[in-house]
Amino acid sequence: MAASTLPIFPLPLVLFPGVTIPLHIFEPRYRSMLADCLERDRRFGIVFLAEGASEETLGIGGDVGCVAHVLTHEELADGRSNITVAGRDRFTLRAYVTSPLPYHLGMVVPYEDAPEPVALLEPLATRVRERFERIARAARTISDDEDAIPELPDDPALLAFRVASFIDLNVVERQRLLASTSPGERLRT
Repeated sequence: MAASTLPIFPLPLVLFPGVTIPLHIFEPRYRSMLADCLERDRRFGIVFLAEGASEETLGIGGDVGCVAHVLTHEELADGRSNITVAGRDRFTLRAYVTSPLPYHLGMVVPYEDAPEPVALLEPLATRVRERFERIARAARTISDDEDAIPELPDDPALLAFRVASFIDLNVVERQRLLASTSPGERLRT
């Protein structure tokens, strides 16, 4: 698949495909990025940046990130913004592109799963769904929470991402899951 350019937002978090997260935009360069994204296709890329790491080192090793699509935008009086983004496709950040923009622009290529037989994935997906629902019901009962159990995607390739968004995994484990090209391995993990 073809390479393309995408605004890049390095953050100390991992966004998964099919998952929605809130973000608070306050740095001037990312305010500019957000304004440009809202004028265009509402997309930018989130790449995990470990604490203490330099943004300039990203892309050297082909970092895997996720396209963020802006769903909601609330601009505050002082120019900061609260937004909600949904994770879309994964990508590999190949390199930063020289640009006069105040934020990073990256050369990215799609990052896809290796093909796996659906017949092997379905039993794993069923087990993960059943365990998640059982644990979620128990947690709701213990906390006397009457909210509905979160819905899970039908697609086995996305299921592990959604489940991982609800459980306590550190960011390194989340990044490892994001970079996995095996839906079966993600479900087993």
